Amino acid sequence: MYETTFNTNSLLAPTLNNEILLFTPVPPSHGALKTVLAFPNTYSVGITSLGYQIIWATLAQRQDVDVRRLFTDTKDSLHKKTDLFGLSLSWELDGPVLLDLLEKQNIPIWSHKRKDSDPIVFGGGPVLTANPEPLAPFFDVILLGEGENLLPIFIETILQIKALPRLEKLEILSQIEGIYIPSLYAPKYSNNGTLIGMETINSKVPKSVTKQTWKSNTLSHSTVITPESVWPNIHMIEVVRSCPELCRFCLASYLTLPFRSSSLKDGLIPSVEKGLQATNRIGLLGASVTQHPEFSELLNWLNQDQFNNIRLSVSSVRASTVNPLLTKILSKRGCKSITMAIESGSSKMRNFVNKKLSENEIYASAHYAKEGGLKGLKLYGMVGLPSEEEIDIEATINLLINIKQQTPELRLTFGVSTFVPKAHTPFQWYGLRPEAKKRLKILSKQLNSKGILVRPESYGWSIIQTLLSRSDRRLAPVIAAVRGSQNNLGSWKQAYRQIRETDTNSTNQQLGGLPKLPSWDEVIHQNWETSRVLPWSHLNGPISPEILIQHLQQSLKENDDLIHHS
Repeated sequence: MYETTFNTNSLLAPTLNNEILLFTPVPPSHGALKTVLAFPNTYSVGITSLGYQIIWATLAQRQDVDVRRLFTDTKDSLHKKTDLFGLSLSWELDGPVLLDLLEKQNIPIWSHKRKDSDPIVFGGGPVLTANPEPLAPFFDVILLGEGENLLPIFIETILQIKALPRLEKLEILSQIEGIYIPSLYAPKYSNNGTLIGMETINSKVPKSVTKQTWKSNTLSHSTVITPESVWPNIHMIEVVRSCPELCRFCLASYLTLPFRSSSLKDGLIPSVEKGLQATNRIGLLGASVTQHPEFSELLNWLNQDQFNNIRLSVSSVRASTVNPLLTKILSKRGCKSITMAIESGSSKMRNFVNKKLSENEIYASAHYAKEGGLKGLKLYGMVGLPSEEEIDIEATINLLINIKQQTPELRLTFGVSTFVPKAHTPFQWYGLRPEAKKRLKILSKQLNSKGILVRPESYGWSIIQTLLSRSDRRLAPVIAAVRGSQNNLGSWKQAYRQIRETDTNSTNQQLGGLPKLPSWDEVIHQNWETSRVLPWSHLNGPISPEILIQHLQQSLKENDDLIHHS
């Protein structure tokens, strides 16, 4: 029933020969669209991306597309000449890797230097949907939003206009809702270098582009099983998409609205049954898996004796939904721990970010985890949130120590990152707080000594993420300069300073005479006025800026009320 290789005509790298495909690839026809689908990381990491798997399988089941995969460490045998070069981007720091991949395929990295004979370079994923502008000069086409509907429309249109000149192709594609053509938009700046808007190059081009949303009651699941994955031999099933809680910093919630759940009968159960024909390891994915309206029914179904040999894991659960049934069944099905995001041990901070979670619910979830037979509890939090004070860090320390004392049998892990402002969220106007660096160290020192394993995310990485999440097209020459060393904060700072101090940057002139970069502090650390024109203002997310401002104002009001009554 399942194929073990993708393209029998390809000389596959040995790691790819270990794959089991949960779909049947269609041999490409003569004249099929020669496509490369790249992922800016190693195979073992890239193949865990459910979005990448779905895009690849969608294309591989089309007779009119001949798709090959490319990772940083392995590849299918690639085409001598490519029509389309696609990239899936789910993390900011992977963006510069695109340039290395393009150069290795002898494709000009700058879109304005590509000719009719060069492939159309397209991309998608949450990073590009949120704010594509820093990377915009490298892409011909950006697919905004979820690809289930948008990708087939894009491919079918490309097939129809394949023979046309490059510019004509791009102008036709720009008429499709959800397809953003950066070269057809020109940023405009004031005399002091402030972004004042985005203009189209002609009247045919839409003034704004709207993210696309998949509205079916069935979501995605793995199309490939492999022991070479970071999560070996796992069949991933998307249980929910978005999150109903809407924490005010959360890109995964706001950008993917509305909250959707996969049908139990038509989606989840068939997906589990299909995966079990290839593996005994099932992973349930989603920002808040246990908030699926029929999650208890799914658990009871998985509790049948016929599933005694499977290993079940869940990506993240909401503390208020943890109960004895959940932890007992997870433990019975080979799950060792559960993961919950608490954001902060301070009730004031949880209220501020709209984390509807009480301290008692957090303690109860740890108790249920222990009673159900789980061995570990993984909690996630943040430092550097807007309005956070030292006392809030102390509250986090006290909460975690108390959990450890009450449930000493549990292996307690605390993953903590720095707040990074994300586009299309109510906290997009806040900057990154430098106090976060010290607070990460305080948490590590205080908690590790108490037997709690702290896993802090690099503060330097958070700075780079902020730079990429808040910048406009002026950052593109910096990205080009740091490729190959993009994980080094010093390289970013040096490149940023050099390009900013250069009076006449040749690349910026080629990009339309963009003014010099704003100050590092303005992009990274400053809070912005809500009246400011943002780099992504011409791109419509699920919620309008006016509503986001209301959510922001509500958080400020609730915070003031709490301080006033305390």
